[in-house]
Amino acid sequence: MEMATIDGINTRYEVEGDGPPLLMYSPGGFDSSLENWKSFSIYARLNLLKHLSKTYTCITFDRRESGLSGGRVEIIRWENYAAQGKGLLEHLGFPRAHLMGGCVGCSSVAALAVAHPEVVLSMVLFSPAGGVKYRISQHARLNQHMAYVAGNGLEKVVALANSHSKSFTQDPRIGPWATVIRTDPKFAQSYANLNVDRYQTIMTGIVRSLFSRDTVPGPEPEALMMLDIPALVVPGQDSSHAPSAARYLQECLPRSQFWDVPVSEQTEETAPARILEFLDSV
Repeated sequence: MEMATIDGINTRYEVEGDGPPLLMYSPGGFDSSLENWKSFSIYARLNLLKHLSKTYTCITFDRRESGLSGGRVEIIRWENYAAQGKGLLEHLGFPRAHLMGGCVGCSSVAALAVAHPEVVLSMVLFSPAGGVKYRISQHARLNQHMAYVAGNGLEKVVALANSHSKSFTQDPRIGPWATVIRTDPKFAQSYANLNVDRYQTIMTGIVRSLFSRDTVPGPEPEALMMLDIPALVVPGQDSSHAPSAARYLQECLPRSQFWDVPVSEQTEETAPARILEFLDSV
């Protein structure tokens, strides 16, 4: 395990393989830890790291407020996640890299490409999170946390988070800083002492800034349409990864390729090979 301090926040990361750098934003929503590339949902059976690391330097990391990375109570925007990735590349000495996102990681990849296109060689956007049902579920989860805070206070949030090992997705009451509360006692103490009204304002800002549309959250469509970066878009097909979300990225990104294959046919034999074909062609 390696740690880097980026914008004052500890970031846990791993580097595997050899070749051109491939920065990989993990799937998993608010629980986007690096292990998810091997254990989460469809990624557990695709073994992407095993195959991609044979010819690429795969950089995986715990997104801030996930896994063993730290966090900060503030209005989090997609630009914050983009800055974490760029800072990690700078820490490792890579001026440019290919980017890959799984699930919600696609929004962070897009945000980094918009903010710093000069850094990005290409983008792989695998099963992008988005769609009407996704937006509704994210709002519901965040609002459930806000209701718990209103009724119980932040000290109770800390106590509840430390009483079990469930994630924010599994128990929305514990909020998006639950992993930091569990791993950093100093943070937990300061979190419990925050002004509740100010905290609720921050949470309202997060709802607005992260999940503002019924397709793929992140940069504005006009910003995506200005990108001159090759992209491979791979569709998902469930309530959190609507096929329409992938089609939206295909429409917005002028140099996109769309792998029009159903999830049932995205296998360990087909998916890594298609990604490598794309990366090798850039």
